[in-house]
Amino acid sequence: MTDSDRGKPASLGGTTASLSGATAGTGRLTARSHDPSNSTDAPVVVVALIDLARGSRLWGWSKVVQRAAALNGTPGLRFAKVMGSGHEGGFGLRPSGSIQGLFCVFDNAVAAQGFTAPGGRLQPWRDRARELFCVKLKPWSSRGSWSGLQLPVTAAAPTAGPVASLTRASIRPGRAAAFWRMQPAAERSLAHAQGVRVACGIGEAPILRQATFSLWDSVQAMDAYARSGAHQEAIMAAARGRFFSESMFVRFVPYDIEGSWKGQAAERMHAVTADPS
Repeated sequence: MTDSDRGKPASLGGTTASLSGATAGTGRLTARSHDPSNSTDAPVVVVALIDLARGSRLWGWSKVVQRAAALNGTPGLRFAKVMGSGHEGGFGLRPSGSIQGLFCVFDNAVAAQGFTAPGGRLQPWRDRARELFCVKLKPWSSRGSWSGLQLPVTAAAPTAGPVASLTRASIRPGRAAAFWRMQPAAERSLAHAQGVRVACGIGEAPILRQATFSLWDSVQAMDAYARSGAHQEAIMAAARGRFFSESMFVRFVPYDIEGSWKGQAAERMHAVTADPS
């Protein structure tokens, strides 16, 4: 899939797609209770959050501009997005000069591991980052699409341990002002939600193409936030007002986390996560 395929339904069994790039950090953990990596033929999602060193910011933004070309030829890559972020990784209109996000879908766990391994295609971003959070994921709940891509469910719903969520939307230009009026309250609600370990606002384009990635202690913590005042009000208003021309909502089982985000090392992101070896 390419940008010209926007709006055309796509499955992960179709032609591979490249849209864009990622980065670095230290520390890795894997979740014993959820590890789906033994399904070597199932697609794997990689999400990376990157805080570029000051001297590498222009380099990083050149990768955002390059889009598909930034990751051309990456083995096993089916779909990817390189995105900017709000100030300090937040969700507002003020952009960050250093924080970026990467969303990639790979054929299988082996391809995903090759991408994130030392010396892999992630390495140039890793070398230029002052902080990186990177996680491998498999969906256990998925609805909607992103540039026509629909993610299949490839993992069972978790019974314990960490879970992750991605929400993204293409905002209708005529509804953008109403959408952004709701953001400050929803952002404060997420930032102070109990059980959230990582939360970052990312987007393909200012104002109109936005996404949120979050990592939680448990399904219960994530559900409690989803039903909370500001977030629930924003979701209901978006549905009533038909704010989005396209949207996707996915819940994931994380099975490999590395690096750190905002000073919190991966090893501390969830106490029950353990190396399955």
